Amino acid sequence: MEKITTIGLDLAKSVFQVHGINAAGGVVVVRRKLRRSALLDFFAALPPTLVGMEACRGAHHWARELTRLGHTVRLMPPAYVKPYVKSAAEASQ
Repeated sequence: MEKITTIGLDLAKSVFQVHGINAAGGVVVVRRKLRRSALLDFFAALPPTLVGMEACRGAHHWARELTRLGHTVRLMPPAYVKPYVKSAAEASQ
């Protein structure tokens, strides 16, 4: 598998979306759904990487957990996440 350099993590109640890209930023290396119980195991198996997620109620908890595993976590305000969601939706059409 190609090296993942950045991961976008969409938090939800029970199923999280993981979207990993390579250093070029355009090639999707991993795209999958993970249950809450499998999230830490998934990230524990990865080398340290940059993880971006929307700052929400549970994001700070997950940021602490992922930081303990050696990852760098960046929380983004919801207003800044909206353009990413729009561009991803437009790209898939």
